[in-house]
Amino acid sequence: MFDAPKLNLSKSMAEFERGKKFTPGGVLGIRRPYNFVEGEYPIYFDNGKGGRITDIDGNEYLDYLCAYGPIIIGHREEEIDNAAIDQIRKKGFCFSLTQKIQNDLAEKISTLIKCAETTVFTKTGSDATSLAIRVARGYTGRTKIIRCGYHGWHDWCVEVKGGIPAKLYEDTLEFHYNHLDELEDLLKKHGSDTAAIIVTPIGHPLAEQCEYPKKGFLEGCRNLADKYGALLIFDEIRTGFRVNMGGAQTLFGVTPDLSAFGKALANGYAISACVGKRQFMKKIEKEVFISSTFFPNSIAYAAALKTLEFIEKNNVIEEIRRKGEWFNAELAKVCAAHKVETELSPIPQMPFVTFKKNADKTYKEMRKDFYTQLIRRKVFLQPYHHGYICYRHTEADLNETLKAIDESLSYVDGKKY
Repeated sequence: MFDAPKLNLSKSMAEFERGKKFTPGGVLGIRRPYNFVEGEYPIYFDNGKGGRITDIDGNEYLDYLCAYGPIIIGHREEEIDNAAIDQIRKKGFCFSLTQKIQNDLAEKISTLIKCAETTVFTKTGSDATSLAIRVARGYTGRTKIIRCGYHGWHDWCVEVKGGIPAKLYEDTLEFHYNHLDELEDLLKKHGSDTAAIIVTPIGHPLAEQCEYPKKGFLEGCRNLADKYGALLIFDEIRTGFRVNMGGAQTLFGVTPDLSAFGKALANGYAISACVGKRQFMKKIEKEVFISSTFFPNSIAYAAALKTLEFIEKNNVIEEIRRKGEWFNAELAKVCAAHKVETELSPIPQMPFVTFKKNADKTYKEMRKDFYTQLIRRKVFLQPYHHGYICYRHTEADLNETLKAIDESLSYVDGKKY
């Protein structure tokens, strides 16, 4: 059992103390230290290049969190950054009226995504899912939303309810992924007032394994939405431009009425999109209001167009899938060689090592020890969130990661819990 030496994180910790003076908690949301292993993970990064990142103490890591998904190709991709810089220098990017490049990007997306007859660009995943919900309510005249998955931080869907009156989320109902019976039961009770069913087409619950749809699940969601007159929304913020150029809806052959896309669309630039069939999206023309000073900001449009071009030109999605399938197969061999019981993501683009839950809950300590050892070996994965493989991860990177996982599991094997 080899206990890797603790990292020098003195600058990160000092900067965290400074940050807490000026920002509540120092850092926000899922980037807070307690979302990792406190005292073991860095809190501030300095730079990144390709599939690697460096913290402010100079520690370099293999990056498998990829900014929680936007880095589909790699950090600091010159082609993409140059497209954004050219837009700034040659055209400008923030105006009272819209630039033509918006139409260029919307037209490109319409050729890729089955339900994307029209597109509205936003900035975040929460923006895009919330716009889809507003469109659904505006079109149907109904109130209730039935959800499955994480859909952002806005009032109607956020898990942490502090500061939100109950009346703002009391019309949002939940069912579990791959449990079509739960959805049907909810619709039997609330179908006449259900505006939309929103679901992540690939399941990725917090701290639990990713999951493919069971046979008939997505088709069942489609059929039930039609039966009860609700709109079907796919939240493809994570799956879009990662599992298929047309998203999971193309991969699985089920077309929703509306979809939310983001993350990988522009390789890190701030952009998301609510896309959908014309008859529903038409409500945005007059009856459903949307406005933002920064939604028409064209820097991200330029980056997105170049990102999509790069993905197609370099067969990025197939390369990531191929690397992920090889990595998952090798990872399964590594894990099988250890006595500790692990569970692995079946999604090749989204690797994740979790520990099988047990009655005495020692799996939580195993998780903490494993991810402590892993970060000390300079592999950056999150204990409660699946990872991502990006285009710039090399075979050598993946082998280095497998070695680090093997050593970290050996440490867990050798401890008494």
